[in-house]
Amino acid sequence: MKPFDVYTLQDITPVRAKGSWLWDETNTPYLDLYGGHAVISIGHSHPVYVQKISEQLQQLAFYSNSVINPLQQELALKLGIQSGYTDYDLFLCNSGAEANENALKLASFRNGRKKVVAFSGSFHGRTSLAVAATNDAKLQAKINTAHDVVFVPLNDKEAFSAQMDETVCAVIIEGIQGVAGIYEPEPLFLQYIREQCNAFGAMCILDEVQSGYGRSGLFFAHQYVALRPDLITVAKGMGNGFPIAGVLIHPDFKAVYGMLGTTFGGNHLACAAAIAVLDVIAQENLMQRAETVGQQWIHTLKSMPGVKDVRGKGLMIGVEFEKPIQNLKQSLTFKHRMLTGTAANKQTIRLLPALTINQNDIDRFNEVLYAELQNY
Repeated sequence: MKPFDVYTLQDITPVRAKGSWLWDETNTPYLDLYGGHAVISIGHSHPVYVQKISEQLQQLAFYSNSVINPLQQELALKLGIQSGYTDYDLFLCNSGAEANENALKLASFRNGRKKVVAFSGSFHGRTSLAVAATNDAKLQAKINTAHDVVFVPLNDKEAFSAQMDETVCAVIIEGIQGVAGIYEPEPLFLQYIREQCNAFGAMCILDEVQSGYGRSGLFFAHQYVALRPDLITVAKGMGNGFPIAGVLIHPDFKAVYGMLGTTFGGNHLACAAAIAVLDVIAQENLMQRAETVGQQWIHTLKSMPGVKDVRGKGLMIGVEFEKPIQNLKQSLTFKHRMLTGTAANKQTIRLLPALTINQNDIDRFNEVLYAELQNY
């Protein structure tokens, strides 16, 4: 038996990591500017994180959700305070796809409807409802297309309005589109979504799986706009590599026995990891740091030759080049040992480093990129 091939694998085998660096089996270092799809929020092997998980592992790693887990209560309290959503409830699960799946189910439980409005370029996961709301036909099996989902262009009020009526269950939108290539919903467009959801009784779902947990410079990317979603989904940076995700649920929702459930979601070890992440974000002021460092980085990247556009906020950055980037990407990865991400926009690389990345490492990348672009 062998692993089922679902990705095109790069010829790199990491065996250890620290901060923003990985080392392979030959002890070759790689600068990690991608964080494994924005998962590494506080850096690899952060001492607070390692200690918290190690201590919990020696006490109790797992028991089911049929018993009281004080760590869930601690996590919910800290997440509420740091995110500003103290009055919301928290359902814990294992992945971003699962969080979006459950958010869409909650929306349908709430209003009894099934139509979903999503956006061009969206990515919400690979489970049945989540992938149906993902704007990528090659990811959808025939069974996924049975769901009633329509896609409209991002920031197009007229196209969006044409789909809104009393049949809409939910509108789901990313705080910043990640996989598409780092595209932001305009503030007025986000506010308009909230207004239209209110007008028609639809649920407003903010997918903050990639753009949340301080990456944008605020806890959630949508918080640059004055609105309160009905449901907010989180994952990726929430556990810094340990699988955990959640749905923040507006207080108007009422729990019904059997509505949601999970075996592994919110287990003791996962909660310990997530608590450590929140503690480090607060102690090291990582949200403000992400905003400050990100603004300067974006400014520097915009001045480079061959760069067509730079998009994003904080440490969620998309760099679009004037030409195809296959050779550039290969050179960054295998010549300079720097890991970056790709996007659906084939001329864009994504930069999603740990929020703890130091300025020397950013400067190192900038120097390498500038030198490569001289011959681009």
